[in-house]
Amino acid sequence: MAIFCHFHSHFFSVLPGIAFSLDLIETTEQYGVAEVLLSSFMAAFIFSVFGAQPLTIAGVTGPITVFNKVIFEIIERESNPPVYLHFIGWVYLWGAIFHWITAILNWCNFLKYVTLFSCDTFGFYVSWVYLQYGIQVITRQFVPSDSPQAQGVLVSIILAILMLVTSFLFRTLSQTPYFHRHVRRFLADYGMPISLVAASAMAYWGRFNATNPLTLPVGHAFRAAGDRPWLVKFWELEGKWVGIAIPFGFVLWILFFFDHNVSSLMAQGAEFPLRKPPGFHYDFFLLGVTTFISGLLGLPAPNGLIPQAPIHTTSLLIMGPSPKLEKDEEDRASISRTQTHSASSNNDAQPVEFEDSTPPPDPTSRHRHEVPVAVVEQRVSNLAQGSLCLVLLTGPFLHVLNLIPRGVLAGLFWYMGADALQGNGITRKFLFLIQDKNLTSKHEPLHRVRKSRIILFLVIQLIGFGATFAVTQTIAAIGFPVIIMLLLPLRTLVIPRLPFTKEELAILDGPTASPFVSRFVPLFWESYEPALCGPVAKTLGRDGSWLTNTLIF
Repeated sequence: MAIFCHFHSHFFSVLPGIAFSLDLIETTEQYGVAEVLLSSFMAAFIFSVFGAQPLTIAGVTGPITVFNKVIFEIIERESNPPVYLHFIGWVYLWGAIFHWITAILNWCNFLKYVTLFSCDTFGFYVSWVYLQYGIQVITRQFVPSDSPQAQGVLVSIILAILMLVTSFLFRTLSQTPYFHRHVRRFLADYGMPISLVAASAMAYWGRFNATNPLTLPVGHAFRAAGDRPWLVKFWELEGKWVGIAIPFGFVLWILFFFDHNVSSLMAQGAEFPLRKPPGFHYDFFLLGVTTFISGLLGLPAPNGLIPQAPIHTTSLLIMGPSPKLEKDEEDRASISRTQTHSASSNNDAQPVEFEDSTPPPDPTSRHRHEVPVAVVEQRVSNLAQGSLCLVLLTGPFLHVLNLIPRGVLAGLFWYMGADALQGNGITRKFLFLIQDKNLTSKHEPLHRVRKSRIILFLVIQLIGFGATFAVTQTIAAIGFPVIIMLLLPLRTLVIPRLPFTKEELAILDGPTASPFVSRFVPLFWESYEPALCGPVAKTLGRDGSWLTNTLIF
């Protein structure tokens, strides 16, 4: 199972990263595909080998792309700007120091205040960032209508739509009763990369090929953008800029404190029957290490990926019959045996006719009512998908990446944004409000919430999203992580004072992860204990027993 899923995890984590590299290339010219792939490998190696929560997928995300772009735009406005990578190196170093202080002082305990209110609002923001990026990838290709490249722009738009439609088609087929369940699982796991390959191939077919649509720019194998040295000598930065980098490092800490820890919470959600314990403080310390290394090598800093982290855990699920279903079958069989025994022990000489009103058990119900019963908790899949990033850094594979049209990457952004929007809690509440109540399940919990309170809760979330998204479009875009962090006191201090009942708030909002994960946050020095045999985490298990989380299970 782990060997099967790591290819899926690789595609789903590295393809968005490659798309983000295009945005960084076009806006900063300081990063390339090699930097994104190396950053993804570094994060996968460190968190899979040394991390306490190896199921959390880390890589280059949309928010860190926004963060790096904004810093580039700010310092480029100066009359005598510093070297960008030197300045960002100090920003990352200060951010890493804040990470280490947070881990040592156990400030990750504040995660208990993170609920679905904050996660849904932040996820809604990230979804719209993806949609915006897709539009920007297209609009940056616009040229005058009489230019020879004008037809290439039209082809890019067609390829973007093709990528979007085919990805959703494969995902929809995976959720239908058609085909064998293994085929449906294959379509769910590999529909997106198949769509990318098919849409890219269309660019080289017939008259499309004659338009020469723009493709993803790549560099040389294992070389940084512009063939610069990998080591960034950020210590050569002028002293005043070192001080200016401190508040930027603090903002980076705010962003990663929320983004990475929420990714970890979602990867260990209540819907996953996990047994291994969490380790938020120790992993946040490791995130500081990866942030520092990123500044040293001139890489975009990695952190937990949404939605890749929970999707990775989902791909490791072991499905089985529901315990309730098994109990019902056992009760039905017991009743049948009792009735048979009563009929056979009747003393009357005449045969007893007994009409059993209980229908026979359906042999297919076991497969139709499967539920998650366990998770393959291991370190192989994360390490394997990260190692494949090194393979993509070789010359032949970089040439293949260079063949991907930019329009296809725009469609990939649209698919990720639309898919995330569809599963977001804000979207689900909005759809509930406009649904025909006669066609809504009677067991829907939102039926127990007054419609006016659902609207009020949605308005508050949309205000939080709107403020974050609006700030991102201004010169103050660097402060968007602060607004995201303010969602926590808003939910904790303000919303309970509004006219919601406790039952309504419990239905409208809830914990991100299971009670075990959200309450048992071990101290930094208790969450991870290295041993002679390799990385080991010995902590209290979910069933009350002590567990040892070794390197590979």
